[in-house]
Amino acid sequence: MLRLDKGLDPDAVAPVFKRFGRLHLPGLLRAEDALELHAGVRKADGWRRAIHLGPGQDYDMPMAELEAMAADERTALEAQVYASATDAFRYMFDTVRISQDTLKGQDISPALVQVRDFLNGEAFLQFVRRLTGEPRIVYADCMATRYLPGHFLTAHDDEAPGRDRLFAYVLNLTARWRADWGGMLLFLDEDDHVAEGYMPAFNSLNIFRVPQRHAVSIVAPFAGEPRLAITGWLRARRPEGWEPYA
Repeated sequence: MLRLDKGLDPDAVAPVFKRFGRLHLPGLLRAEDALELHAGVRKADGWRRAIHLGPGQDYDMPMAELEAMAADERTALEAQVYASATDAFRYMFDTVRISQDTLKGQDISPALVQVRDFLNGEAFLQFVRRLTGEPRIVYADCMATRYLPGHFLTAHDDEAPGRDRLFAYVLNLTARWRADWGGMLLFLDEDDHVAEGYMPAFNSLNIFRVPQRHAVSIVAPFAGEPRLAITGWLRARRPEGWEPYA
């Protein structure tokens, strides 16, 4: 069972969130639980390479398929992704789409089941309701993400009409990180300046109001760890087929 850290007080940070519409909150989980979850996510099965090349060109490639490609084919694919990202919304990273796989009845690794249930448990949902001041939160969809060197997510605002997204969140699970490794969650103003940036510090929760323009900076080739996280949206409506988890 994953547990919130006993020292957390959502009411104490709620005024900061209300003012800025975003928050970096260290120490979400109890320390031992965060370490266990990190190890489980790192060993999880079912990772796919998520690539977006434009409208209607979304690909989730199983790792076996990616590894079977010749080196020059992989290089050409990555070059295509980078070239298309110059002035458009694009991304490339690894993922396990926990909520989607659950709704499809697919098996997922035990650590991912654990975090899915925690995020949709009343303790966490009530915590984020108090933090954000938003009582409509009833569901947290989630996916595991793994950013390796060269992975990125260009600027976007997460707005998706009809999906009832209220807030986006990132539960960071990277055991060690440096700012100069990239992989920073950046919030952008109207002039494309970085208004604020969050490092993926271990066991921290980044949460922000939707829509809000942001990006994840490209991970440097010398990054010493994979950038691991559980990410998703806090929503005002449960998807069709959703049932409370036991």
